Amino acid sequence: MFGTSTQLPGLAPDLIVHDQTAWSSTAELTGVHLETLLDSASRRWNAQPHAAAALAWKAYTYWLTLPAVLGWASARRVPLLTARDTLMHFDDPRPLITLGVRPSIPVAVLPSDPLALSGLPQVRVVADEDALLAEFRRAILDEHLTPLLEAIHGRVRLGKRTLLGSLASGIAYGVLRSADVLPGSSAESIDRLLGTLGVRDLIELYSGRGGKLDVRRKTCCLAFTLPQPKVCPGCCIKTP
Repeated sequence: MFGTSTQLPGLAPDLIVHDQTAWSSTAELTGVHLETLLDSASRRWNAQPHAAAALAWKAYTYWLTLPAVLGWASARRVPLLTARDTLMHFDDPRPLITLGVRPSIPVAVLPSDPLALSGLPQVRVVADEDALLAEFRRAILDEHLTPLLEAIHGRVRLGKRTLLGSLASGIAYGVLRSADVLPGSSAESIDRLLGTLGVRDLIELYSGRGGKLDVRRKTCCLAFTLPQPKVCPGCCIKTP
């Protein structure tokens, strides 16, 4: 999906981090590194604490979920992006944060996948499509994003619905921006993924320019509160 030479600001080259010297586990975002993330967002956007937290979450969840979203949509292979197996650093000034994964990260696959017969210790074979999506939810939401959401919610006055709306829109945009290389219906893929995470009601898809699907949010990421206000495409805030 990404190729071996693609440089995506926000993700480590090839996703896998072999030399972890300068990297930390993203589990530290619920503790010592939460302040690092929020301070970086505040400086980047000159934002008030609640807006900085909302925008940090928006950026973080987009890049975090992208490998699993596209892995599932393209090949039904899901890297299990728990906080323990996902790594981060703040050294690249282009993105807010750079994410990668440990070489040993488990990957969930279906019994029909050739990897199921590989004998590799990190390959986790699940029974069917429902079980694969259950692993997707467990790793990304239950064991990773829910603890981070609770930590952010405890730090700033910010509704959980606002944060989950950014998660929903990020997943939808990840699928739509890759629609030309993904098999099947983008709308169906988005519906299944968002239904799995319980956030289906936070966005809607509509026919945009040229008849292409686009995303309309039902919550706001608070970018309109910045010193230079921004209203994102698909925002629930109505503009002239």
